Parts: sequence; structure tokens; C-alpha cells
Amino acid sequence: MKNFLNQNWFKISVWAGMIGPVLFVAVFTIEGWLRPGYNALGMYVSELSLGPRGSIQIVNFIIFGLLFLIFTRAVANEFVDGKASKAGPILLTIIAFCFLISGPFVTDPGTIFTYQMSWHGILHGIFGALVFSLAPVSCFVFYRRFREDTKWKRLSSWTITACIIIVIAVIFMKIGQIPPSIINTNVGLIQRIALITYLSWIFTFALALFRKNLQGRVS
Repeated sequence: MKNFLNQNWFKISVWAGMIGPVLFVAVFTIEGWLRPGYNALGMYVSELSLGPRGSIQIVNFIIFGLLFLIFTRAVANEFVDGKASKAGPILLTIIAFCFLISGPFVTDPGTIFTYQMSWHGILHGIFGALVFSLAPVSCFVFYRRFREDTKWKRLSSWTITACIIIVIAVIFMKIGQIPPSIINTNVGLIQRIALITYLSWIFTFALALFRKNLQGRVS
């Protein structure tokens, strides 16, 4: 009975890792299209948390953060020793928590000055910075495991590619915070490149865990 419950919990965790990224991206993309006055090219995803319909994106952050946290348990269960077994799940847990807490700690409009920021806007910025700083680090940590583990080697190329794309996008995001520039008017697009790349990697990671678990039961 205990083994059965563990298997079912593992499956739930893996499904959370696949559903979470798809749901999160779908919600902020559709909401960005439908929100009057919102410019997805020049505005951050977090700015969807502002205004009368801001609760949609706030809940989106919270739901995704919870699903991401659930997924980290599947990762910890899979990698019990060796490279990435400790640092990997810890990094993913921190990132998942930052997504979760980014919901209630609503951001400030991107047009205000630093000295005008609210306390919750400052906290949102800190958690957001952690997400974009640790995302490529987590990819690299798992890449070190994947490139040497024959069971995961097929995922190594995509993992290091995702790491590089995110790093480049984050650098351009930082440059884009210095107006005026072409980059500044497209910071929303650049953020989405980094965000969707990382969430695509999470989805692929979860899918690989799902397939590995399925093959294990068949064999």
C-alpha cells in the first residue's frame, strides 16, 4: 500500500511539472492579448497583476508556484545521490517558492522610479531577480549530471542550450532597464524569451521523468 501511494504521488508530482508551465504561459499570454492597454513587447509579465483584473495573474503565480513545488518532490525522489541530487532540488524549490510568493507581493508599474516603489513591489523585484538568477544555475547544475548519466544524456544538450539562452536574455533585460533604447521598448519580449525557455525546460524535464517512470513499469 505504501509503495502504491508513493507511485501515485510521484505521478502527480510529474504531471504537476508538465501542467504548471503550460498553464502559466497560457494564462499570461491570453491575458496579455485581452488586457486593454497592455503591451506584451514592452511590459513585464508581472504587470498583469496590476489593475482590476490583476487577480488573474496573481492567482496564476500562486497556482504555478504550488505545482512547481510539487514537481520538485518528483525530482528529489529521482535523484537521491550523485551530482545534482542535493543542489538541484534545492534550487528548484527556491525558484518555485519565488514564483509562488510573487503572486501576493504584487509588483509596481514599470514606469515608476526606484524611490517610489512600494514595499511589496520591492519584495516582488527581489523574488523575481532570484528566479532569473537561479534559473540558468539550476539548468547548469542538472546539465553536469545529465552529460555523465546515460539515462539522462539525451536531455543534456537542451539543458545547456536553455541555460545559455536564459543567461543572454537576462543580460539583455538588464541592459533594457537603461532607457531609452530599442531593448528598453522590448523588455517584455526579452523577459518572455527567458521565462518561456526555462518553463519549456521544466516541462521537458517532467516529461522525461514521466517517460522514464512509464518505461520502468513496463520493464
